Amino acid sequence: MPTISSISARWILDSRGLPTVYCEVEIDQNGRKYEGNAGVPSGASTGTYEALELRDGGSDFHGKGVTQAVSHVNQAIAVAAVNREFSSAAELDEFVLELDGTENKTEFGANAILAVSMAAHRAFASLYGLELFQYLRRLYFSNLPAHLKFPRLMCNVINGGAHADNTIDIQEFMVIPNGGNVERDVQIASEIYHTLKGKLKKDGYSTSLGDEGGFAPQLKDTVQALDYLKEAITASGYKTAECELAMDAAANEFYDAEKKVYKLDGQELSAAALTDFYRNLQENYPLISIEDGFNEDDVLGWQLLTERIGSKISLIGDDLFVTNPKRFEEIGLKNSIANGVLIKLNQIGTVFETCKMINLAKENGYITAVSHRSGETTDDFISDLAVAAQSEFIKLGAPARGERVAKFNRLLMIYEMSKNV
Repeated sequence: MPTISSISARWILDSRGLPTVYCEVEIDQNGRKYEGNAGVPSGASTGTYEALELRDGGSDFHGKGVTQAVSHVNQAIAVAAVNREFSSAAELDEFVLELDGTENKTEFGANAILAVSMAAHRAFASLYGLELFQYLRRLYFSNLPAHLKFPRLMCNVINGGAHADNTIDIQEFMVIPNGGNVERDVQIASEIYHTLKGKLKKDGYSTSLGDEGGFAPQLKDTVQALDYLKEAITASGYKTAECELAMDAAANEFYDAEKKVYKLDGQELSAAALTDFYRNLQENYPLISIEDGFNEDDVLGWQLLTERIGSKISLIGDDLFVTNPKRFEEIGLKNSIANGVLIKLNQIGTVFETCKMINLAKENGYITAVSHRSGETTDDFISDLAVAAQSEFIKLGAPARGERVAKFNRLLMIYEMSKNV
């Protein structure tokens, strides 16, 4: 049986220049050492029901330090796990979950636990001489067809909401190449991104970047943003059938809980009016996905949206489900809302639980979209996860900045491997 020979953590900086947890796990098999490492992401627009991201508070890093989380890895998890035998990374995850003993990872912090989990999965993949996506497939998704299926790319090229210092209420405007050939899809995304930059500059808009590498111009409203994307697609020489659109509304950010209205594009909209707004966009643009169209607790709004346009478009729950199987069952399945689940590793805190959520979604006919976070590292774990799980989509930001490009490039590498099999 493999033995955990060492677990160590430290802090590094994420793409926003804030600390996050980095971990290295080493396992021993008959005297041979196998290593894995991981840097965990961090969100800006976070759901209420996410597992706890442990921050230090105080003055250091404006309260965003992670020394407590690092200490929990080095002094609690490592002490308990080192020199123990584990047959798989999933078994280690279950051990650490029991060690933490809380529902939302409040003892150690989801950022501490996830760092160990991701690094351990890489170490075990190395032990078995497998690529990470191959190990994840073998461990969690062996019931899926044997061939590799690549996700469609969701590329956030205009940033708004909590991801940018502009006045656009919708958080993300994405282009989605038509899928099937990763090299072609990355080329389409790159060309449209640079065409969009030229069009924005020509019209006098700033091309400064938001958190996820997309442009953050001071556009007036949702329609103008979608118009720019539609124009950038055609100006790049593509038809809208070759590259479609998606939005992450992140409606938590513009929901007025006191008035129970949505403040969007200078209007105060009821749930019915917001549904009509989305339906009008779906009818007039090649829009195939809306994420978090309603507030995380607005079940009635979600039901209305699902009934009206759920048969025509992907309605993906992010803050709604927070990659949590229990919440998905209690909120999603019980109320028959949404038809897709966003998958974020740090919302739940272990790879084991994340893959459980993916399988549960698939079993119930929901699509999945594996996603980055706004605060990222150059860790490309999600690319392997999306391929292993045969996820319909992967959200990876714009084809710009190292922490986003790392995910694109890993997909290209996996795609190249698939051609040689």
